[in-house]
Amino acid sequence: MRLAHALAAVSVLTVLGSGCGQDSTAPGSISESKAALSDDFDYIAKPPHVQVTPAKLTPGAIPFCNSSIGPLICYTPTFLRTAYNFPRDLDGTGQTIVIVDAFGSPTIATDLAQFDAAFGIPDPPSFQVICAEGCPPFNPQDTKHDVVGWSVETSLDVEYAHAMAPGARIVLVVAATSSGNAINNAERKVLSQFPGAIMSQSFGIPEILLHGNNGQIDQAHKNYEAAQQAGITVIAGAGDFGATNGFATANPQFPASDPLVTGVGGTQGHPYPNGLVQLSGNTPVAYGAEEVWNEPQPGFEAATGGALSRLFPPPAYQSGLKLTGRGVPDVGYNAAINGGVLVLDNALGGFFIVGGTSVGAPQWAAIVALANQLKGGSLGFINPTLYQIACSSNYAQDFHDITIGNNQLVNTPVGFSAATGWDAATGLGTPNVANLVHDLVTPPSCPS
Repeated sequence: MRLAHALAAVSVLTVLGSGCGQDSTAPGSISESKAALSDDFDYIAKPPHVQVTPAKLTPGAIPFCNSSIGPLICYTPTFLRTAYNFPRDLDGTGQTIVIVDAFGSPTIATDLAQFDAAFGIPDPPSFQVICAEGCPPFNPQDTKHDVVGWSVETSLDVEYAHAMAPGARIVLVVAATSSGNAINNAERKVLSQFPGAIMSQSFGIPEILLHGNNGQIDQAHKNYEAAQQAGITVIAGAGDFGATNGFATANPQFPASDPLVTGVGGTQGHPYPNGLVQLSGNTPVAYGAEEVWNEPQPGFEAATGGALSRLFPPPAYQSGLKLTGRGVPDVGYNAAINGGVLVLDNALGGFFIVGGTSVGAPQWAAIVALANQLKGGSLGFINPTLYQIACSSNYAQDFHDITIGNNQLVNTPVGFSAATGWDAATGLGTPNVANLVHDLVTPPSCPS
């Protein structure tokens, strides 16, 4: 659901930083709580999307798709693999990506098989659906919990985690509802089953709606501590509602703001909308350029989340940034709607163009799967390594540093501008995957 717009716009804030932090796994802290279900809440997971006419999805039409609101730029996995330089010699073989969503989709297995066939992707070595508390019925009339949005989210997460790491095992964990209690319980029940996996979360809630001793936040943080102990990498999207999440003051989205989670912010092509990838005809050939994801057009009205946490102090790995709270996001990825990805959801009638930071979370999970394959083992908690790379001489070859744009959502009062190094709109930037995976496995040294 969309949150109410806040006050009239004022000037955009800027957060500067070198990206240099200490190599430490020490997280920020939150208050212990005895609170339980009284602190429950519903996560939001509704990526902006528009429907695409399937008959128009011909090779000659892409990257231009005839959507329900007119022709838009749309990308297939091939475009993204080219733009972000995914290595051809790694496919995630031997790794497990755990996708967590609420409600799920009754057609997800068929969706994935048809998506693979449409784009020439081999089927996953294993695709498993786990309903920790029973698989909920699909009720598209349930607008209160946005079951339709969760269905698109499920298809997006599964299809793109698999597309970018086709050799990895995909496990979809379906929570019975979108409540924090249900999702936390679902995650808790599966963490011990998949040590060394990568867990992707494309959902969140504005921190402004939470408080530091919220029982569900404490439960989630304990899950992330358990994941760290099990060598599991945890990833989450930073949200699609700008720096304020529609309120009058800047606040990030949880769980991306948890210091044990890698938060993924959003970018768009520069020039917008199709600057992300250079083309030869309709064939992607190289990376282009990017700016902060911010689409104020009527019907879109979306921008990447990102701000300083109200709940968590700066973790040790961000100490070099001199922040007053845990900074979100850590990294970026394409999130544009006009410049979105093609997602197949048969439960809702076919293909969609989807944008949002939900697009980046499962693909960053795939990137970590490639790095794990290269290492021959689990990287686990990657944030200290990311910031160690950022303060090394290898930063420019591993990341595209985004320095243009801001995440001030239309009709909200504040946002953060992109800047050299880390910023609260796109984090450290977007990946050059072929280079980055090597440095994730063998991190470069920072200057002393």
